[in-house]
Amino acid sequence: MTEPSSTRTRTEPRASTSQGGRTGTDPAARGRTTIADGVVAKIAGMAAREVSGIHALGGGVARTMGAVRDRVPGGRPGVTRGVKVEVGERQSAIDLEIVVEYGVAIADVAAEVRESVVEAVERMTGLEVVEVNLSVNDVHLPDEEEEETTEGRVQ
Repeated sequence: MTEPSSTRTRTEPRASTSQGGRTGTDPAARGRTTIADGVVAKIAGMAAREVSGIHALGGGVARTMGAVRDRVPGGRPGVTRGVKVEVGERQSAIDLEIVVEYGVAIADVAAEVRESVVEAVERMTGLEVVEVNLSVNDVHLPDEEEEETTEGRVQ
């Protein structure tokens, strides 16, 4: 007795007649679209940062190195800092390291981040998001200021 195969067979689209009387396949089925991990990471990072209660993404070392990189002339803020993704043909999984603001309900913020990330990634890429794992690495206190200098270069 043979076991049932777990291989899925993809059916080819039916030929259709277009206005010129030519037959062909649906234009959407005429090729393959691949989405890079970095694209999904950028979308997820932006969606997470839009949630109220999120101070930053990334762990301590990543944030420190990112702050140095951001200060270099021509450097851009790291949108994907604190974001790791795995992208398959139809699905993606996302891991986020976050820093929350003091006083927020972490469980509520986590739920909002998941909802925002899933909605943005699925809407923009068409990939199913199978999981969004969050690691809360720190709480930003109101009296903690990033190392910002308010004095000018010339005195």
